[in-house]
Amino acid sequence: MMMRIPTLLLAVMLPCMLHAQDDNRKVVVSGSVQSDVLIPQDDQDIGAVTDNDWAKTNTYVDLKAQSQYVDAGARFEYLDHPLPGYENDFKGWGIRHYYLKGKLKNAELTLGSFYEQFGSGFILRTYEERALGIDNSLLGGRLVIKPLKGMTVKALSGVQRRYWQYNDALISGADAEVNLDEWLPSLSEHNTRLMLGASWVNKREKEDETEKVYADPTHRLNLPEYVNAWDVRAQLNKGGWGLLAEYAQKSQDPSFDNRYIYKKGTAALLSGSYSQKGMSALVQVKRSENMSFRSRRSQIGTSSFINHLPAFTLDHTYALAALYPYATQLADGEWAFQGELSYTFKRKTALGGKYGTTVKVNFSHVRSIDHEELTAEKMPYNSPFGTDGYKSKFFKMGDDIYYQDFNVQVSKKFSNALKLNLMYMNQHYNMTVVEGEGGMVRSNIYIADALYQLAPRTKLRGELQYLTTPNDQGDWAFALLELSLAPRWMFTVSDMWNCGMTDIHYYQGLVTFNTGAHRIQAGYGRTRAGYNCSGGVCRYVPATRGFTLSYNYNF
Repeated sequence: MMMRIPTLLLAVMLPCMLHAQDDNRKVVVSGSVQSDVLIPQDDQDIGAVTDNDWAKTNTYVDLKAQSQYVDAGARFEYLDHPLPGYENDFKGWGIRHYYLKGKLKNAELTLGSFYEQFGSGFILRTYEERALGIDNSLLGGRLVIKPLKGMTVKALSGVQRRYWQYNDALISGADAEVNLDEWLPSLSEHNTRLMLGASWVNKREKEDETEKVYADPTHRLNLPEYVNAWDVRAQLNKGGWGLLAEYAQKSQDPSFDNRYIYKKGTAALLSGSYSQKGMSALVQVKRSENMSFRSRRSQIGTSSFINHLPAFTLDHTYALAALYPYATQLADGEWAFQGELSYTFKRKTALGGKYGTTVKVNFSHVRSIDHEELTAEKMPYNSPFGTDGYKSKFFKMGDDIYYQDFNVQVSKKFSNALKLNLMYMNQHYNMTVVEGEGGMVRSNIYIADALYQLAPRTKLRGELQYLTTPNDQGDWAFALLELSLAPRWMFTVSDMWNCGMTDIHYYQGLVTFNTGAHRIQAGYGRTRAGYNCSGGVCRYVPATRGFTLSYNYNF
């Protein structure tokens, strides 16, 4: 069945493409190949353990064809021996992503696999993130029309992918956005843009025998077949100013994530920004509660999510700054705050110097929401199952800090050859909340990143990082050297050293070669066990040691 549907799709696609060629219209074919390979080795010091696979690989081949009226595409995936950290459900190979898209004037119809996001993603976001093992695309149909100038309307329905299978629940929804500045000339004349949007998503999930939930030995929960969610938003931009307000609500959705309670879910966001030459500012606040929204209520892990809530914390790229990444608490809820200010001191001033100086300050704070647990009298089976679980006042915050991050970055160019970036970061990371145990980890992180132009096509970059903490595994140090010989070669060596407790070195050596659209990277080293996160979504990666090979090709 896996190969039968893509074959049928190609049978429909080819006549459409040939018809486009008969009309002397251009057909553009493009695609990409990505293959990551690990030849693992045992390493008792870091806990790396091999199995019967002498090599592991995640390989993807994408193919797209585009014409004036018809687009089509498919993706071949080979994960029969997946990289460490991917669940056993990843094992397999075949074509699970394929689509046929028709375009005519102001309408677009997609049949097959597709990704979509309504607003900020509070009630719907399907996407692919290979580094996290996420592909929660929908298989079905999506219609996008623009009936009036400045208006976009979307309607969709389908089932959600989970690895090599599809969950049974039917996901349907609609979204509408109106750009009022295209209707009202007075707004555009004053450099003002105003967007209003609204969305609705419905999940129809029938209860099966394996998912019956009992509050006690004699009383079974009545799980709702239909779950509805809606979202409204408004975005205003005037000159360098920007303001976004969004609110979403979800009906009763008892699930494994929320311990099968019947409390409604809510999410609210307010974001303001300002930007001009040499300066930018951002302030954001978000409150979410019981907003875990899955296409199968009994599943856990990073799969089957219909929606996505951004973390409102800075995604760090430096190794030690990203050592303790935060994951959004969808079920328990959270208050999240983030503020950022960036300012560039002008050239030839006291603080700017000859080339100017950029200072960026970022602050993130995430804490619990107010929880007033129900009393035993209001829990008839001495369990939250089947009840609202708790009460919560909207504007009242809880006592627990989940995450806090204060960091300052200074970027300075000293000459045409030398650039320096310095960073200080103070972090509070509640390991118990994010990982299940470990308490609060408080750390200070110091980073220096220098780039030196040795020759017109030769650059040398170096990093020194140090993390100091009395908690968890104690202090860490990190060093990196990267030599770039443009446009072909790059050589990288690095070492992350746990100098606080284990005295273990996680060393890496990489060689990268680029030619045309091809990129090949070979390396050897150790990888620390930990969490890989992006946008508040995390995946646990076990410790590994061995040879790595990556190949990327775009055509």
